[in-house]
Amino acid sequence: MIGFVAWTEERAPRRAEELAVLRMRFLEVRLLRRKNTPAAVLRRRAVSAAKKLQKLGITRAVFPESFPYEAVFTKHGIFPVEVMPLYRSLAVEWLRAEIAAKGLSGAATAAVCADRLTGELVRAVTELCLRYRYVLLDIPDGGEELARQLRREFGVSLILRPNAGQLAEAEAALLFAPRPELHNAVALALYDGAELPENVILTLPALEDQLPLGCRRDQLFAALCGAGVMRAAQIEIKVN
Repeated sequence: MIGFVAWTEERAPRRAEELAVLRMRFLEVRLLRRKNTPAAVLRRRAVSAAKKLQKLGITRAVFPESFPYEAVFTKHGIFPVEVMPLYRSLAVEWLRAEIAAKGLSGAATAAVCADRLTGELVRAVTELCLRYRYVLLDIPDGGEELARQLRREFGVSLILRPNAGQLAEAEAALLFAPRPELHNAVALALYDGAELPENVILTLPALEDQLPLGCRRDQLFAALCGAGVMRAAQIEIKVN
């Protein structure tokens, strides 16, 4: 089971309690926080909450937005839900939103950079080929069968192993592996360890009234998608 950490202005329960979100069960701990609660007190409450989850065998949790005590939970073996797989599954829609936000509606070329071929990569490349005139795949080896399949099924061309000039000219890039030399107008880092976006807004239009307030949406949605309770395709993504 996954933990769920939340603030409350009312007296917090002494024990972790079950919380159901879209038929998925979490173990919730609440931290009492009022307007003038000292930081030292909040930290002690965070330690206490972390110990509760630790005793219950919880290793992953959904945290509040801008939560300053994640390190306290990490020290007790409780880490944030992994969100990068969610962003990778939303990569093409995220790219579309970033391009629109920057007024690059006429973008014709997208690049995908990776160290190896994966299922996530294949899905992203396939979606891009249906939206962009030119798609470049920068990968050390492989990809020939994918290129043949895309040409056969959709009549589109995938450019394998483009040169540095072609990559630099692409208006947009999905980075499944680091490429520090690239400075495209839009470049989304999707590899493990990449800095998480701060300008992304995730919503679930049909089910917003059933979602808890104040939590990290990417962590919550990653947990729900990972459990099969919802699909990434249901998520609407916008950028500031």
